[in-house]
Amino acid sequence: MLDVHLDDQDIARHLRADVATGLTAPAKWLPPKWFYDARGSELFEEITRLPEYYPTRTERAILAGRAADVAALTDAKTLVELGSGSSEKTRLLLDALLRHGTLGAFAPLDVSEAALREAVAGLTADYPDLDVRGVVGDMTRHLQHIPDGDNRVVAFLGGTIGNLVPAERATFLRDLRAVLGEGEWLLLGTDLVKDPAIVVPAYDDAAGVTADFNRNVLRVINSRLGADFDVDAYDHVALWDARNEWIEMRLRARTAQRVTIPELGLTVDYAEGEEMRTEISAKFRRDGLAAELAAAGFALREWWTDPQGWFAVSLAQAVTAG
Repeated sequence: MLDVHLDDQDIARHLRADVATGLTAPAKWLPPKWFYDARGSELFEEITRLPEYYPTRTERAILAGRAADVAALTDAKTLVELGSGSSEKTRLLLDALLRHGTLGAFAPLDVSEAALREAVAGLTADYPDLDVRGVVGDMTRHLQHIPDGDNRVVAFLGGTIGNLVPAERATFLRDLRAVLGEGEWLLLGTDLVKDPAIVVPAYDDAAGVTADFNRNVLRVINSRLGADFDVDAYDHVALWDARNEWIEMRLRARTAQRVTIPELGLTVDYAEGEEMRTEISAKFRRDGLAAELAAAGFALREWWTDPQGWFAVSLAQAVTAG
């Protein structure tokens, strides 16, 4: 079953707004959510299997070892997953919570109705005794539509919170806290600060898959807004920003470019070598994350990492301020 709060018209309206705002800014930018059409989703799944891309397999290993602890600590009756995609890693949590005997419902939220419909069908078949209700929505705008429940755990995995700049993270965490009752839970996956020699190749793999994924945002704009980006005229760039402790992905124009976007009535010029930011991926430290959570009304209860300290899965609880 799906609850749909995001339709094609809404998606198109936000794409137009984001492209118009980002491409007319003094330093051009685009939000990373527009990587993800069908091709973009396939490319990202390929990225997660690359030898350089440690976050997915590292987080999965932590969850495999700690899912039973999550179940025992939370006694969760409802599991909500934000940005669920295929819900593959979440099956580790579902299995642990069902073995624990408390779980009755699962609510995955994702922007893609097609992907979510497929995931819900598979989960319903594999977990016939579980009430599975998908929510088609944007996690930054539709948190109020996650199902009510008794003792919910909201899982936000994959390090995706790192795609938000600090002000956006603060707003997101406050909005999430506002829809949770005291004592409910947030299970959060975060990539950690480490040697850039490990981080950078995860976003600039030798096979060029991430480069193709990065340029896919231009294909999306071409197909949906009638733009005429020469996709192959832009180089993929991945840079470590030591001050902000995040990776930036950018597209750099190889030569001067003029792009027309008919649906916006917009012409955009790129100078040779001009760069456009398409994603940040912030890396975290425990103390900093605990402070961000506390500011939003969450208390950090558990912090689990892999042996190398590359990635963390944390369990935080909604608390009353003061």
